[in-house]
Amino acid sequence: MSVLYERRGAAAVLTIDRPEARNAVDRATVEALRDGYRAFLADDAARVLVVTGAGGQAFCAGADLKAMNNPMAAPEGPMGFTRLVSPKPTIAAVEGWCVAGGLEIACWCDVRIAAEGAHFGVLNRRWGVPLVDGGTQRLPRIVGLGRALDLILSGRTVDHAEALAMGLVSRVVPHGQALDAALALAEQIAGYPQACALSDRRAVYDGIGLTFEEGLAMEAALGRTVAAAAQQGAARFASGEGRHGASA
Repeated sequence: MSVLYERRGAAAVLTIDRPEARNAVDRATVEALRDGYRAFLADDAARVLVVTGAGGQAFCAGADLKAMNNPMAAPEGPMGFTRLVSPKPTIAAVEGWCVAGGLEIACWCDVRIAAEGAHFGVLNRRWGVPLVDGGTQRLPRIVGLGRALDLILSGRTVDHAEALAMGLVSRVVPHGQALDAALALAEQIAGYPQACALSDRRAVYDGIGLTFEEGLAMEAALGRTVAAAAQQGAARFASGEGRHGASA
């Protein structure tokens, strides 16, 4: 199997398991990634998806250029699911090389956690292979237009420290601990009232491209859909739960 799917607590873990190819993705891996993503969607108890790579040397090196048989016209995306928007939170746990289409998969995720020694880059620039899994759209939204164009046009790599400084990753952990950190974050996210968390997440994504005024109106409309749950949370606080920094 080129992709492993497992449940770890409240998280589903999707592991690209081709370490001998730096977890590069061929057609069979594309289909396995898509199947794993569908399994995550179908599992109501899986509240967060964690995507990672096996072996510790690479998250994903992108499309397998030796096979070069990924389905370019697939509506879900040539890397499995990169043209879709997950309705539930997603985290990338990055060890080692995260480049080309692998970087696009990481950018597809809501949060990227990198281990020390991780490297990122649009290395497909060297071979004339385009970004077709959302990289030209997501990367600028994550790091800003100037930094994104620098990476996209130069094809250079950045290490974990520079990736953290530019906002490409949000957390850096010691080598070998990216998955554990992602699972801990997944449990934290899953422990919050889900209706509100998912509503706020949707407001962030749906607000992209709207005017500020339109975004505020959309945010307010989504907020009204979880008003009852918010009232219940407020009642819990009023009764003394979660005071003085204690977890609710």
